[in-house]
Amino acid sequence: MMQDDRRIEGEGTPESAWQARGRLEALPYITHDALVAPHERPVIVAPHPDDETLGFAGLMLQLTAAGHAIHLIAVTDGTASHSGSTHWTPERLAQQRPQESLRALLKLGCERHTSVARLALPDTAVAQHEAALSEHLAAWLTPEHVVLTTWRGDGHPDHEATGRACARACELSGARLIEIPIWTWHWATPGDPRVPWARARRLELDANMLARKQAAIQAHESQLRIDPDTGQAPILPEAVLARLMRPYEVFLMSEPCDGAHD
Repeated sequence: MMQDDRRIEGEGTPESAWQARGRLEALPYITHDALVAPHERPVIVAPHPDDETLGFAGLMLQLTAAGHAIHLIAVTDGTASHSGSTHWTPERLAQQRPQESLRALLKLGCERHTSVARLALPDTAVAQHEAALSEHLAAWLTPEHVVLTTWRGDGHPDHEATGRACARACELSGARLIEIPIWTWHWATPGDPRVPWARARRLELDANMLARKQAAIQAHESQLRIDPDTGQAPILPEAVLARLMRPYEVFLMSEPCDGAHD
């Protein structure tokens, strides 16, 4: 359950506040081959059909350019994003959002290098299936896998449950875990002691990568528009996108990484 001081409401901490003191630019940087070595196998575990685009698009571009095949596991189909809507019903979202995810891969140019498995767990209720999810993952993960998923402290219940399940699966299998903050940028503030900044690393994106990431995000149309039935604001308004369209992506390493550069 989300704590009161980590509610995902309103516009959240503005990007200008994140940039004001240069704290993020001061994070140690890391390369894609330090995140995922040439002999390792990347697995992205996304709670919803957009988390892989929002959090990992730049890394995916760099990994596929380096010859990696990526396995994407979609935990839910994102069917609860528009509660009470007669336009975006759960049934329609179950069709729409996976298609948006595939279109995003096409816009990135990563579709030929990415295999997708959809688990269709209930959106907003991943925690109720956490043990089964970790067992499912652990059954086929090996020490050669690097699992990339949402941070266990991200503030969204599905993100946190997915992160915990992945952490447990990595413990059981010997795979390596890397987490990303997504909604953290909404409720946290620069220097927030709840965020494990000592584990944070910054992956630089060039202008081309950033443009392709922006195009891929636009594929998630259901999350970017006002609901014509309820008038609900976009799930991903401009304030949220601004925090996720920086010229770098931030990763939380599970342990000190020799590939980081101060």
